[in-house]
Amino acid sequence: MTTLQKKIAGLPASRRARVAARTSELITEENALRQLREAHKKTQAKVAKELGIGQDSVSRLEKRSDMLISTLRDYVAAIGGKMRLLVEFEDQPPIELENLGVLHKPIKVRRKVASLGKRATKAA
Repeated sequence: MTTLQKKIAGLPASRRARVAARTSELITEENALRQLREAHKKTQAKVAKELGIGQDSVSRLEKRSDMLISTLRDYVAAIGGKMRLLVEFEDQPPIELENLGVLHKPIKVRRKVASLGKRATKAA
């Protein structure tokens, strides 16, 4: 049976470089929440208490690469931050989605209007 290391060693140098770069990206993504928490001097136990879950659940959450927006918003709030979701399209001003993932609240969409220098509100 071929091991992963043998398989990678058999690839051309350019392909091995791309694999190494993507590996680095994935590791960085996986560590992003932990690094964010540590930068704000919070322990997993403190975040768990704030969220009303166990420390082991916070550990698993930090290792996830895919989660609900509401879960991420709650995690960010537990370490003292506020999350904003901004959608950008080419040749259009950015749109901020508010209350996405929050239960029992209508979704609001705010479009930044560059020419007016203020935000105009549009109902979604």
